[in-house]
Amino acid sequence: MEKKGLLYEGKAKKLYLTEDETLLVQEFKDDATAFNGAKKGVISGKGEYNCSISTILFEYLESYHISTHFVRRLSPTEMLVSRMEIIQLEAVIRNIATGSLVKRLPFQEGDVLEYPIFELYLKNDELGDPLVNEYHALALQLACPDEIRAMFRLTSKINAILRSYFERRGLMLVDFKLEFGREQGELVAADEISPDTCRIWDRKTHKKLDKDRFRFDMGGVDKAYQEVLERLSNA
Repeated sequence: MEKKGLLYEGKAKKLYLTEDETLLVQEFKDDATAFNGAKKGVISGKGEYNCSISTILFEYLESYHISTHFVRRLSPTEMLVSRMEIIQLEAVIRNIATGSLVKRLPFQEGDVLEYPIFELYLKNDELGDPLVNEYHALALQLACPDEIRAMFRLTSKINAILRSYFERRGLMLVDFKLEFGREQGELVAADEISPDTCRIWDRKTHKKLDKDRFRFDMGGVDKAYQEVLERLSNA
């Protein structure tokens, strides 16, 4: 599939038009950002790792009849995806307390949550992607009530599927964010699922294997992403 003009460039990916108006090429970059773009860097190989990991996880979700925007992989850093209208909300689900959750609420770092916590964030860099609830989303006309319920239902189902998949590979899916698009009236999982968008810990040691290593200058970011890929690739 030949790339045409650049449609959009974000912090971690580029989207290109193709000769088919219903399809886009999604290219993963080595660029890394944190704290809403305040911290920037380059991680060698990150684009290829994230493309590989997202391919594995999108294909796995499709095997459970979860609709995604993934069509097929095109190159080490590129995948073909369906073009759709992206809902300007990020769906986040938390299984273990860490990050902003322990800053906002009286949880201790590493607390295993009895019930996963579902959150919505507004996709708006200028406002710092603020936490919102369903009433904010409705008032901003970002989604209808049925879509918000579907986002919750799909995120919860994806969480259950992926937690089990990660656990069998000695990993903990601590939390992650999803984006959804509209395709022919159906909600479809979009964007990526990778160490850029997930917190992933080793089950035994709780070693961080995700973008927190970049956020907090822990080093070994590329090796952590590579380790996640190797574990997820193992049957």
